[in-house]
Amino acid sequence: MKIYITCLFFIVSHFLSGQFLEKQKDLESYKGYFNFYYTQSKDEIYLEVKKLDSDFLYVHSLATGIGSNDIGLDRGQIGDGVIVRFKKAGNKLLLVQPNQRYRAITENKLEKKSVEQAFAKSVLFGFPIKEKIGDSYIINLTPFLLQDTHGVINRLKNQNEGSYSIDKSKSALSLERTKAFPKNVEFEALITYKGSPKRGNIWSVAPDSKLLTVTQHHSFVQLPDDNYKKREFDPRSGALSITYLDYATPIQEPIVKRYITRHRLEKKNPQLTISEAKEPIVYYLDPGTPEPVRSALLDGAKWWNQAYEAIGFKDAFQVKMLPEHADPMDLRYNVIQWVHRSTRGWSYGASVVDPRTGEILKGHVSLGSLRIRQDFLIAQALSDKPYANGNNSYQPMLEMALARIRQLSAHEVGHTIGFAHNFAASTNDRASVMDYPHPLIRLKDEKIDFSDAYDTKIGSWDKVTVAYSYSEFDTSLDEKTALNKILSDAYTKGLRFISDSDARPQGGAHGLAHLWDNGENASTELKNVLAIRTKAIDNFSKDNIKAGQPYSVLEDVFVPLYFFHRYQTEATVKLIGGLNYNYATKGDQQIIVETISAKEQKEALEQILKTLSPEVLAIPEDKLKLFPPRAFGYNRSRESFRGKTGVGFDALSAASTASDMSLSLLLHPERVSRLVQQSSLNSKQIGGEEMLNRVVNTVFLTKSKNDYHNEIQQIVKSNVLKHLMNLTNNNNTYPQAKALAFGALKKVRSILNTEKQKGVNQTYNDYYIKQIDDFISRPEEFKVLPSPKIPDGSPIGSFQCSF
Repeated sequence: MKIYITCLFFIVSHFLSGQFLEKQKDLESYKGYFNFYYTQSKDEIYLEVKKLDSDFLYVHSLATGIGSNDIGLDRGQIGDGVIVRFKKAGNKLLLVQPNQRYRAITENKLEKKSVEQAFAKSVLFGFPIKEKIGDSYIINLTPFLLQDTHGVINRLKNQNEGSYSIDKSKSALSLERTKAFPKNVEFEALITYKGSPKRGNIWSVAPDSKLLTVTQHHSFVQLPDDNYKKREFDPRSGALSITYLDYATPIQEPIVKRYITRHRLEKKNPQLTISEAKEPIVYYLDPGTPEPVRSALLDGAKWWNQAYEAIGFKDAFQVKMLPEHADPMDLRYNVIQWVHRSTRGWSYGASVVDPRTGEILKGHVSLGSLRIRQDFLIAQALSDKPYANGNNSYQPMLEMALARIRQLSAHEVGHTIGFAHNFAASTNDRASVMDYPHPLIRLKDEKIDFSDAYDTKIGSWDKVTVAYSYSEFDTSLDEKTALNKILSDAYTKGLRFISDSDARPQGGAHGLAHLWDNGENASTELKNVLAIRTKAIDNFSKDNIKAGQPYSVLEDVFVPLYFFHRYQTEATVKLIGGLNYNYATKGDQQIIVETISAKEQKEALEQILKTLSPEVLAIPEDKLKLFPPRAFGYNRSRESFRGKTGVGFDALSAASTASDMSLSLLLHPERVSRLVQQSSLNSKQIGGEEMLNRVVNTVFLTKSKNDYHNEIQQIVKSNVLKHLMNLTNNNNTYPQAKALAFGALKKVRSILNTEKQKGVNQTYNDYYIKQIDDFISRPEEFKVLPSPKIPDGSPIGSFQCSF
């Protein structure tokens, strides 16, 4: 038995002492942060691991994408950046991801160990040791690289796109961008997924929907040194943050630690008021971006240097073209990429962040290439006969679209340098590029003017948030005091910061934070928008498309014009039952929370009720003559009007969709519940009953001026009944709100009975009465019948960004 063990030990030792690599044919050597070797005959990569239990950063990403905005697997998409280490276990090396969410930042090693042992870690992969050469271990990295690390399979499954698995026979390593550098090594693999699609999104983008091939990128990167100084997060600052629990914290202090994310930026000479940076922040633009978009993206991204100059940095933020041989996936480059998809969709700014500190190591912006066309389309719809004199009169429309692209470039770069959305900026002279901007259009001398549609510079709030995140302070100053002064001074100047969750329209309550809005007062701006919309519809003609194009294209141009008021409507409705509040901290003198005044709420309700009127909803009869059945080869898309009249253009369904949009916001259960509460605390406030009565009276007691408007009025009545029934049945609202909605239904029934006696719309009224009676007797059987879906609008040339 001893002889057997000795012989086995000899065989294993001989195998691990220099034989494995020597046996490999056509071995190519790569020297860098990790040394590795590639053999073409086996299509394998062997990694040399010199240091065990030494932390480094691992990042996965997609070098090539699928091309569908709905699926969301895009070229250049960055995955998680996680700290990992190699650990030996028997005859294996394990790639271990330690748990960064729970820590003990202390010199007490046993206290650190107690936290490490309390929470799970993750072993990402196990590698059999192929050979040991001195202190180094050789492992086959290939199986790790050919995994579905980016989660393509789960993404497709979770979105019900289909069931796919990796087809190893059609997958291989990719050497074009597999490289070694002193501080990082980069690997790529071409992965093919086989399966069966369930939805049309894959069919629309893949040449063979049963086989999807993408390129997956992997980066092993040396972690930064320990000289980066963390900066505390403040909810008022507009900065993004990392969060973890530090169990070594004294009991009297918060255990949750929050630090902002930012690039490392230091002055060469801190004593100077204005100094160059030791290492400027440099962003590189994808050379595949065409002109004139390329110049617009460069211009917009460079706006950020204005904010860095304001805090004493000279040329600290730079934007250049990506060098010819540079790899955009290389973590040494901050990149702005121009991404193509089959449909218009979001752009986004992502960052690779050191999870220990919050230091941003790489910014990666992905800009959807079709977005600019939506702004061009909006300008085309708003223009008065732009193609009356030929097909070369596009320059004003192009200028508006390029203005949006400049702002978009600045916006997405803003995420990658550490900043969140600020959706209150549009109410304060466009104070931040981190808002979602709707084109600011005005009537001048009875003509539509979009020369000032988008801003041309960094905003005053952007300078504040850069100052908070990147300012260097004299050593004589207390940093926390200096940072608090930056935010206090900004608030004194009237600047506000309100971000994502408080800006959403469905049930949203903040009176200043909205998406795609304009104006200091939302309802005043809605009045302006409706006037511009009316003027543009009056101007609309066959000359809004090029000569030779089918009239089906004219219908598509009309879509964003008809729904031009949609986002300002969302902003205005949030004033009703609305609140004014800040992310206030104790002692900062900011408004904590207050109710929007009764006057503002009532003005907002007046404007919202106008969006339910046939005068606003009816497409003029002379315009309907411009929209014939669709031309051959020009089918409707997701961005077209939806209808119920077959091939004919459906004007009533357009009105149904628009009115349903307003009613779904106005009669949202959370909004009605807030109105109940607000009026109970202040009798002068508009209450739920008053609001519902105004809706019922406006829709059911207003007489139509002609038969066409009457049919639209019937559509709106049907939508009101639907939302009242839905509100009555909703279990996520106050019983009082349900009771008020039930009372409104009974009031509608009474009005309809009175009209019935007068013989007005008797057939329709009989049907509505039956609906109400059926609902009252069997409410559990009620089902919400949707109006035709509103065509895609957001992004207006802009992912919740998604950062």
